[in-house]
Amino acid sequence: MRPVIRGEEERAQRSEEEPDEAPPPLEALAGADPTRSDLVEVDDPILTARVHRPADLLRTLLGLTAIGVLIAVATFAIGTTEGIERDVDKGSAQAPSLLIEFAGFASAVAVLIVPMAFAIERLIRRDGLRIADGVLAAVLAHGVSLSFSLWVARMAPEPVQEALIRDAPAGGGLTDPVHGYLAPVIAYATAVGMTHRPGWRLVMWAVVTLDALAVLVAGYTTPFSIVVTVLLGWTIAYATLYAVGSPNVRATGHQLLAGLRHVGFRPITALRAEEPAGLDERERGGGNTPTRRYLVTLESGPPLDVTVVDRAQQARGFFYRAWRRLALRGITQRRSLPSLRQALEQEALLAYAAIAAGANAPKLIATSELGPDAVMLVYEHIPGRDLDSLPDDEITDALMETAWRQVTALQSRRIAHRRLDGRSLLVDRDGTVYLTSLRGGEIAAGDLLLRMDVAQLLTTFGLRVGAERAVAAAVTVLGPDAVADSLPLLQPIALSRATRSTLRQLARERSQRERDAVLDATRTYREARGSLPEHADRKTLRAAKQAEKQVMEEALENAREPDLLALIRQQVLLIRPEAPIEPARIERIRPRTLVSLIAAVFAGYFLISQLINPEFQRVWDGANWGWVIVAAVFSALSYFAAAVSLLGFVPEKVNYLRTVVAQVAGSFVKLVAPAAIGGAALNARFLQRQGLRPGHAVASVGASQLFGLGSHVLLLLTFGYLTGTEHTPNLPASRTVIAGLLTLAVVALIVTAVPSLRKMIVERVRTLFAGVVPRMLDVVQRPKKLVAGIGGMLLMTMAFVMCLDASLRAFGWELSYPTIAVVFLAGNALGSAAPTPGGMGAIEVTLSAGLVAFGVPQEVAVGSVLLFRLMTFWLPVLPGWLSFTHLTRKEAI
Repeated sequence: MRPVIRGEEERAQRSEEEPDEAPPPLEALAGADPTRSDLVEVDDPILTARVHRPADLLRTLLGLTAIGVLIAVATFAIGTTEGIERDVDKGSAQAPSLLIEFAGFASAVAVLIVPMAFAIERLIRRDGLRIADGVLAAVLAHGVSLSFSLWVARMAPEPVQEALIRDAPAGGGLTDPVHGYLAPVIAYATAVGMTHRPGWRLVMWAVVTLDALAVLVAGYTTPFSIVVTVLLGWTIAYATLYAVGSPNVRATGHQLLAGLRHVGFRPITALRAEEPAGLDERERGGGNTPTRRYLVTLESGPPLDVTVVDRAQQARGFFYRAWRRLALRGITQRRSLPSLRQALEQEALLAYAAIAAGANAPKLIATSELGPDAVMLVYEHIPGRDLDSLPDDEITDALMETAWRQVTALQSRRIAHRRLDGRSLLVDRDGTVYLTSLRGGEIAAGDLLLRMDVAQLLTTFGLRVGAERAVAAAVTVLGPDAVADSLPLLQPIALSRATRSTLRQLARERSQRERDAVLDATRTYREARGSLPEHADRKTLRAAKQAEKQVMEEALENAREPDLLALIRQQVLLIRPEAPIEPARIERIRPRTLVSLIAAVFAGYFLISQLINPEFQRVWDGANWGWVIVAAVFSALSYFAAAVSLLGFVPEKVNYLRTVVAQVAGSFVKLVAPAAIGGAALNARFLQRQGLRPGHAVASVGASQLFGLGSHVLLLLTFGYLTGTEHTPNLPASRTVIAGLLTLAVVALIVTAVPSLRKMIVERVRTLFAGVVPRMLDVVQRPKKLVAGIGGMLLMTMAFVMCLDASLRAFGWELSYPTIAVVFLAGNALGSAAPTPGGMGAIEVTLSAGLVAFGVPQEVAVGSVLLFRLMTFWLPVLPGWLSFTHLTRKEAI
């Protein structure tokens, strides 16, 4: 009996004629008559022609990182680059010129002929699409090479130019920073897959190496240029492959049937099991390899469950697994992306080990490869439902105890399951529990992983039946000591991704109930109190406001609900009061720490590159050190003024010195984020950590910025008027400023013209400033706070003005204070609007242009602005990073 396959073409044709119907359940198919011809043997979803592989993206990022490191080395290791070039020149001088010329000619011809030969071979084999990918990568590599060469020639620092450019032989001018045709050839060879074929790979890299050596020895390039060329071609190739996708090599239904017949089975029907939404996320979260599952009916004998793993599925979740491996201690020692053979052996080993330990698990019957890019595992079929599919009333204490006994059997042989959620517990018709999804487990597991399994299953059952019953069932089987030992691992980071997602959703629902309770209590209080008299005195208003605040706090306290993990801890402590509850430190690195480290690297790079800039060196040589110290004092004073200004819009009590430290930390954040965004986000986070509610914290920062904008405009108009009475300069129109203003105008028109963009901006602004007006009213009712907020703003502005004045005086030049104030306020406004970190570039240009417009010589203006930026932006980076790290360690931000 030959089975009939309904493939992708027939499925697509059917979808045009009638809507897809839900497939029959696996149990119904398993019990159906195998002689029926209307059953679908293989009913896979339509396969995509191309897949975007995370490995290609990873290689792209690695290539970009390597290029960045190489440029950094060329920038700072000037002596090393010059020494390498001298050694190459010395060695090339001893080589015969005739041999160099012949090698250059032969390699230049071969480096073009070899790719063409491979293209002809691929076209003969009807693989022209891969050649098109290679041509696209070559074209992109050529364009990127030209752009990179233009940047090096016109904008790169001088050490980078010296490392990548040299004088060409025989007075031929300067060499190109990137080898003209080598980068496109490397991109083409990589994109078409020549590097995956041993014979072609050897020939290709031989001619590429010969060509690179020939031009290097002949003096037409530099060693750093060759390395950059190779990295550019390699990076562009993988970026192209990730963007357009690689051909899909996923195993088809025909291969599945052939594989089953190859291991001795005679299949009739094979139905793809429909996975619930979100299962892929849980699979990835558990560190498992995503799979496809089929229910196969045979001509004779019971049905089978077949699991198929291919490379495309295996790559899914790679970055998440890599991050878990990096961030957590003792979680996994395996490779984040094992080979298919390793994945097959791992799952087979776990299946045999679980049964040998006495646990209920599906029996593995056979394994086989499905071509070079997929494997399959054949299990006996166990009809039943997973725990997530069971209603709550069917999850009895006996069922939970049965599940705990299976876990006990695994742990008796040091086997960790690693994902004991509702999808991994299968319950048959008799109530017997089977452990499935063992592919992510681990044999010879340590105590940490075993305790994590207990914590995970406690949470899984707690989500369904509550903490009390879940803990009672676990204690009945494991005993109180084993359950108590799992408490340090009862933390979200130790649980599966799906469980963490569920806990976050429950937390959002609790927060919403708390907000509703506070709003209801406030509304009831106001209705009972009635309206206040129109001419009530300040004392009465303050008492009414205090009473309303107390009602809100009592309502919030009464509405608070402990989360599930806290309830589980309470239940365990009732049994073992001395149980350890301090969470175990299993995080090797936190996301916030990683972001801080990356930001510190960028900050250090920018800072060092600026300090070694010749213009900054001229600043140090020509400045009056007395006024330099004065400028530094006024720069430091601005942080104290900023703290006073922020706290002026915070009615609650917040530590002043810690607020000053937070403002210093903002100088580090501004270096890696736009000035108008980074500081506001840091202040809002800081206020939340100091006990303010998120809405109040954002509202306080928003009110501070709103008052700051108003005072900024008012000061600019005031000092502008005063300056106009002193000078009537002919301010030259800057093309850069005009172009920037026109660009902003065009962007504003586009945003207002597109309804979706306009709606998004309006909603975000409305959300951000929803509580600003009430917060401002709170501040207005406290004159001392209002005076502190506005006074702090004025003091901060004056501190910056005095710092710029001291910078001017350091170079022997003076201007009136209103004039300096106008220059600073205009430059700061444009710099804050610029999307660069800390207004980098925009502030320097506008301040220098402003000073020149008022008669300051250009060299003095540039030196003064550089000194001002050095004091207010660059030098505070190091103390800002120290303050940021300190507040992070203290969990103050």
